[in-house]
Amino acid sequence: MSQTDFASLDLHPELLDNLASLGYDSMTPIQAHSLPFALAGKDLIAQGKTGSGKTAAFGLGLLQKLNVKQFRVQSLVLCPTRELADQVAKGLRQLGRSIHNIKILTLCGGTPLYPQAHSLEHGAHIIVGTPGRIEDHLKKGTLKLDHVNTLVLDEADRMLEMGFQATLDVIFDRMPSERQTLLFSATFPDAIQAISKRIMHKPEMIQTDLVHDKNTIQQRLFQVDDTFDRITVLRLLLLQYQPTSTIIFCNTKKETVKVAKALTSHGFNTLALNGDLEQRDRDQTLVRFVNHSISVLVATDVAARGLDIEDLDAVINYEIANDVEVHTHRIGRTGRAGSQGLACTLYHENEAYKIVRLEAYLKQEITPEPLPDKALLDNKAFKATMTTLRIEGGKKQKLRPGDIVGALTGQNGITGKQIGKINIFDQSAYVAVNRDVVQSAIAKLKNGKLKGRNFKVRCIDDNVDRPKSEFKWR
Repeated sequence: MSQTDFASLDLHPELLDNLASLGYDSMTPIQAHSLPFALAGKDLIAQGKTGSGKTAAFGLGLLQKLNVKQFRVQSLVLCPTRELADQVAKGLRQLGRSIHNIKILTLCGGTPLYPQAHSLEHGAHIIVGTPGRIEDHLKKGTLKLDHVNTLVLDEADRMLEMGFQATLDVIFDRMPSERQTLLFSATFPDAIQAISKRIMHKPEMIQTDLVHDKNTIQQRLFQVDDTFDRITVLRLLLLQYQPTSTIIFCNTKKETVKVAKALTSHGFNTLALNGDLEQRDRDQTLVRFVNHSISVLVATDVAARGLDIEDLDAVINYEIANDVEVHTHRIGRTGRAGSQGLACTLYHENEAYKIVRLEAYLKQEITPEPLPDKALLDNKAFKATMTTLRIEGGKKQKLRPGDIVGALTGQNGITGKQIGKINIFDQSAYVAVNRDVVQSAIAKLKNGKLKGRNFKVRCIDDNVDRPKSEFKWR
């Protein structure tokens, strides 16, 4: 048996059976290095690139030691953003679906505190949450961490970047000092070393997959100058490669807005993602990008950390990251799960020193490539394949994906193939439909019935021909 097989681990049979049913046979490098230490109860610091499979690397350790009969909080997983917390909780539920009566609760900001407090009254085994909201519950006395035996810090560097140090200190002081602590981080700044010394006991350290496979990700370098500025080069690259989904990284929030507006003015379906967005706008932006209603997302590193985006065709570094590890983290978002990815980096001659530093880190020479033919600028920007409808009703109104699909595909409706991703939140739902059937989809929702209730429905994408009025879904 290979040492990278999950079956080589001393896991409960039900966990192994579930992994097999999920198609998980061989461990990723970070799992193969981390899990033996996690299962042995040792403290661990693990550094690895995005998409390395770290949820299973710590999740199986949590589930292995879980005592379902003791209905109290035994594990706490801290994440920097709500998106990552939701992603981690979803992964843990999938990994632990063979465990009877397990309860995993997500505690994040952006949602009312009272419903979470009510859920906590009924107990939970594993809590996944953001530092700020965990601190809120601790101060109100609605959350107790007295019996936590495992603490996980996921994307610890990101939490420190966001200024959560004081909040983390409060949380650490509310749980037993005798516990296992697992720290996962894409980068390893001095602040991580300092925090590990304070809260960890003789941690094992591993580093995996810090440099990306050339066969998986094509890395290309392009120089900008007074003739071809950065926006023009962006347009050329998008028109040349026509990726279905692209993240463009900028170093500042101000720059994301500027770039997004410029690309939108040239006809590209583009949105900015930065820390100034309200939670609802952030949710809506990510929904539209993931469901392919928006083909280009312009983001800062801070805003993009913790996002779970599959099938990302391309990453473009509008500006070179100030930290080479951050650069590696950026490009690691494409070319995941064995697919091919494209990573393009723009630079000006006065940034040549950053290229030298990057070459030294990657241990390879990076040669600038000629720009695509400028005649491409005469072409029209390609449009996103889908558009998004927002329904003013969600989980609280007991809406389910099947209800939405049924309403759209009923008599004289659109086909299932013309429906994309469906996302349901507490008070709203989003459904992606092919851009060429948006009118039919709205008409179907307008005239259809759903559980005998009325819900407002509107198209939230720009540049889509549609009636100006909002429709009610009967």
